[in-house]
Amino acid sequence: MIRLLAAVGLILFAGLAHATPVRIKDLVEFDGVRGNDLVGYGLVVGLNGTGDGLRNSPFTEEIMSSILERLGVNVSGEDFRPKNVAAVLVTADLPPFSRAGSQIDVTVSAIGDASSLLGGTLIMTPLNAADGEIYAVAQGPVLAGGIVAEGEAANVTQGVPTSGTIPSGARVEREIDFDFTQLDSIRLALRTPDFTTAGRIEQAINQSLRRSVAVMLDAGTVMVDIGATQAASPAHALSQIENISVEPERRARVVVDQRSGTIVMGEDVRISRVAVSQGGLTLRVEEAPVAVQPNPFAPGETVVVPRTGAEIEQRPGIGLAEVPGGASLSDVVAGLNALGVAPRDMIDILKTIKAAGALHADFIVQ
Repeated sequence: MIRLLAAVGLILFAGLAHATPVRIKDLVEFDGVRGNDLVGYGLVVGLNGTGDGLRNSPFTEEIMSSILERLGVNVSGEDFRPKNVAAVLVTADLPPFSRAGSQIDVTVSAIGDASSLLGGTLIMTPLNAADGEIYAVAQGPVLAGGIVAEGEAANVTQGVPTSGTIPSGARVEREIDFDFTQLDSIRLALRTPDFTTAGRIEQAINQSLRRSVAVMLDAGTVMVDIGATQAASPAHALSQIENISVEPERRARVVVDQRSGTIVMGEDVRISRVAVSQGGLTLRVEEAPVAVQPNPFAPGETVVVPRTGAEIEQRPGIGLAEVPGGASLSDVVAGLNALGVAPRDMIDILKTIKAAGALHADFIVQ
């Protein structure tokens, strides 16, 4: 079925709305206050016959032999064929200011042909950072996120049983060499760079501390002079700054999901003066072949006779109307909803208005 759609005509008006104040800590990242990614290669044991096939995953046999030899077991020349072990990659995020002895969560993912990690236990696995140094060691029972049910002739899998987590499964062994107390200044990096928002952050900090301590460097950076804040330490200064509220400025944006028909838009989206109309044309083409057979005991053969049905349906249009300049997209969409326009049809309407240059926003289709 082929369906041709147009647009719906409305006349709407809208007013401006005020932004909601947001804390600075929710708008920026503090320079130097960041996590570090860790990764390790380990072995999960204790699986119920769902591990790697060592013939297809020789690296599993190698790491298992290496672990047993470190434990004093001589396995040279032995032929392994167990199905209760699986080679995995272990990943984690080392939070800022983590101290030796603290614990962090880890994620365990199979890299061989293991079908499930349910019931497995991760053996002691060193976790390395980008510099090659070991910063944590992971070990513990794996909590897999899926379910597997199988029988003689069929099996059912829900979720992803080949990946799981170990809450507080890694212990920090080395600290990041970073002396926060020696900072003379710190940069605030905006998560969404914008000159207006950066200027408001600078103004809000200076007004709150009653002295000129912050300066905007560009759309994504605000520099704060720690010494000028007269705080006891950089930590005390940031504890005051991060809770200051600012009204952020955002780019007008419309995001649509064609698969689900979801439309999300910002309050600053505006539409210029434009004339639109709505009509509907539906073309249906159906094939219904018929098989024709000869009479009983008569010579001949069965023949398939094609039959095609075609139908064109024209829905009544609402006519041509005008949307005046300055109308907000939220009011336009509200009007479309009142007329019973389907979400997917509404997406086509918005795309057409954007193509005409009347929709002043970033139009993102997912």
